[in-house]
Amino acid sequence: MKAYLFLLVAILAEIIGTSALKASDGFTKVVPSSIVLVAFSVAFYFLSLSLRSIPVGVAYAIWSGVGIVLISIVGWVVFKQSLDLAAMLGIGLIVAGVVVLNFFSKVSTH
Repeated sequence: MKAYLFLLVAILAEIIGTSALKASDGFTKVVPSSIVLVAFSVAFYFLSLSLRSIPVGVAYAIWSGVGIVLISIVGWVVFKQSLDLAAMLGIGLIVAGVVVLNFFSKVSTH
């Protein structure tokens, strides 16, 4: 269970880093650029900790799927970016894939 907590921290740090990347305006703004570097360092550190117990394919699928959903929400709420029906359908399929992977896959963790 601790590995999934590490993965959650990694995902949240990645969301912060990606949001700051957008705000950095191509690394031309110092504060958001600094946040990018710190957040991605934290994200990769905690991802590496989660990989001690979670298979890399499973961890990356969760990282990617949850990250895509959360950053899409941040883009919509914070940056006022819209999502069309196809985008929402695609995100829904990603969520479904992560759910299937977590609840129905027999991939072992150690």
